[in-house]
Amino acid sequence: MPVPLLDLTSQNAALHDELSAAFGRVLRSGHFILGPEVADFEQACAAALGAKHAVAVSSGTDAILIALMALGLGPGDEAICPAFTFFATAGCVSRTGATPVFADVCAEDFNLDPADVARRITPRTKVIIPVHLFGQSADMEPLLALARDHGLAVVEDAAQSFGARHRGRCCGTFGDAGTFSFFPSKNLGGFGDGGLVVTGNDELAEKIRLLRTHGAKPKYHHRLVGGNFRLDALQCALLRVKLPHLPDYSANRARNAAAYAEALGGIPGVALAGTEAARTARLVLPAPRMHNEHIWNQFTLRVPGPGRRDALQQYLQGRQIGCEIYYPVPLHRQACYAHLPRVELPIAELLASEAISVPVFPELAPAHRAEVAAALAEFATH
Repeated sequence: MPVPLLDLTSQNAALHDELSAAFGRVLRSGHFILGPEVADFEQACAAALGAKHAVAVSSGTDAILIALMALGLGPGDEAICPAFTFFATAGCVSRTGATPVFADVCAEDFNLDPADVARRITPRTKVIIPVHLFGQSADMEPLLALARDHGLAVVEDAAQSFGARHRGRCCGTFGDAGTFSFFPSKNLGGFGDGGLVVTGNDELAEKIRLLRTHGAKPKYHHRLVGGNFRLDALQCALLRVKLPHLPDYSANRARNAAAYAEALGGIPGVALAGTEAARTARLVLPAPRMHNEHIWNQFTLRVPGPGRRDALQQYLQGRQIGCEIYYPVPLHRQACYAHLPRVELPIAELLASEAISVPVFPELAPAHRAEVAAALAEFATH
């Protein structure tokens, strides 16, 4: 039976009346830019994440960019980020005029490798940007220690990890700033682009708010060169309807992930990431690392062996099972960065050839989940 990679319609349909009421409230108010809807959503997000300040912005990409701008990153500076992630992380560094320095990642969780970060710090390094990829926290303690030892800022790219926790604390609240995305496919997905920056620093929060509106305060008096990074009042009103449901969405994703692990765990050649058996497995299942509360924005498998990941993709597509490859080309191999010194990042390159994601969205029906598990089991044993 056909199984979609993601189904947004059913999740939003269940909230039709509340979403319609929020839309009507904004429509009647005539207040579409900033204002109480945005402020109320920001307060709700800050409370949900345990952050002092939350600033709603126009996208997850703009959240990274405005955080870097507020920290003063610019020409001559370097920012270290993982090579295996979505392009926005490095792209925002480049847009400030600074240089992205790519570090390798860990095969167990796809996240930044602190040991490789340590090797890439130079006198020009100003920021470390850990990405909490696929819904799971990076290993923050050693990264924060490196930042303290070298006087560096930390901007967490938590685009895929709103509500994920590390040692009981929400991702995005460890560093100088944390950034989030409300792209429709995220655990807290909006109805277009949207993003958020959180920080515990009063001065940094004020600067981010200033940069959000062209650096102007009061109107027409520009202290800084900022941009139009505002999130619409309508998006905030609609997202505020969905925010209280986020724990349930994430719990359902976790339930689906656990069901996959249970269905596939006893099959020869299938192993959980981080185990000894994963070294020789034909299919490596993702797993939370110690001290992490994974929210499963993606259920991303590894398929070791030349060409086997692409073969699995073709196999799943042939059975009408949705799947996606995140990310087929690591950032240090992108054409736009060909001018940078060539670096060897073997794990990032390996993951780019092995990783594939299968459906894990909250509304995934048990029959569809069983169909996916059966297909994966059949592929692993043949």
